[in-house]
Amino acid sequence: MSDVKPLIRVAAGDTRVMLAQLRQAVLFDGAALAVLPVPGDTEPARDDLMAGLVPHDVALVVETSGSTDAPKRVMLSAAALRASAGATEQFFGDQHGQWLLALPATYIAGAQVLVRSILAGTEPVVLPQGHFDPRAFAAASARLDRGGARFTSLVPVQLARLVDAAADDAAVAEALRSFDRILLGGQAAPTGLVERAAELGAVVHRTYGSSETAGGCVYDGIPLPSVGVRIVDGLVELSGPMLASGYLDDPERTAAAFTTDADGTRWYRTGDLGGLGPDRRLRISGRADDVIISGGVKVALGEVERAIRGVPGFAEAVVVAVDDHEWGQRPAVAVAGAAASATLAELAAATDASGLSPAARPVRLLRLDAMPQLASGKPDRRRIAGLLAESRA
Repeated sequence: MSDVKPLIRVAAGDTRVMLAQLRQAVLFDGAALAVLPVPGDTEPARDDLMAGLVPHDVALVVETSGSTDAPKRVMLSAAALRASAGATEQFFGDQHGQWLLALPATYIAGAQVLVRSILAGTEPVVLPQGHFDPRAFAAASARLDRGGARFTSLVPVQLARLVDAAADDAAVAEALRSFDRILLGGQAAPTGLVERAAELGAVVHRTYGSSETAGGCVYDGIPLPSVGVRIVDGLVELSGPMLASGYLDDPERTAAAFTTDADGTRWYRTGDLGGLGPDRRLRISGRADDVIISGGVKVALGEVERAIRGVPGFAEAVVVAVDDHEWGQRPAVAVAGAAASATLAELAAATDASGLSPAARPVRLLRLDAMPQLASGKPDRRRIAGLLAESRA
């Protein structure tokens, strides 16, 4: 058997083809071609199908979102994908069901909806890609089998739009209630969002993970079966059979992100700051690379963002760093929506009330018509930082 095999590009928007290729890759391990989902619904030209060579056990390669760093191509084996889907099924109480795909299959959360469908032997219902419309979501939900369990995976901005729309649209409210489980990941949920969804009857689980862990592997702060969590120097590390093989053609990044203990246990260094509470639940406080030095004081932008999101109208605000000739760097806030009427002084008061240092007070506020987003639904933080820098000029 060869040590490598071809990696082919597959149009993620053509769900029929994507499912067929992914089914082969997941079920037949090294005997099938590896899949690299790419945006669009048109099959790449024949001379553009080949995307390189990967180790023979790799089934799927996903490109990370690049919201804060240069994108990476993460290699996932068929065994890792099956382990992730199996752990989710165990969390659900070994409950099989049908999935609604509401996320791009170019990202791990969307691809895993397809993997779980393949392993459950069910056909997913696919929401048209593009602008997320709560009414289209409700219509797609109505096409799910009424006789079985129903699942979907969302990012916070989608859930927020559904919750808002449910106030005036009974069909959207019914769609939210109709799901046995809704997985919510990709980024931290705004304060109060999950609680508002629960009031409508939605069963939402906050998930934590990444492409490097084949998707979410910690639900509601509790590791899934076979997942290990430890904190090393304040940073979260994860282990388990769903870990990625590494990064395609990038041994240096692979060596920096993955390590192996003397007993053979592999760990993924997430780069997230966090800790385990008295209840052993994992709590994430921010990205290690989002810690800035402001006037000689360390400031975690994730903590600033949580404080700002508690201000009415700022539930989806984004906090990034801007250069400051006196302090070095300072927090700055970008927000979209007419309800975000608070002033900088009021935002500073919110950070003070959260117990953060004066260095955490935001010094710039940019109001946008719409928040720049990646295809995954995450805020495009690099673009937002650029807009804030331009706003000063």
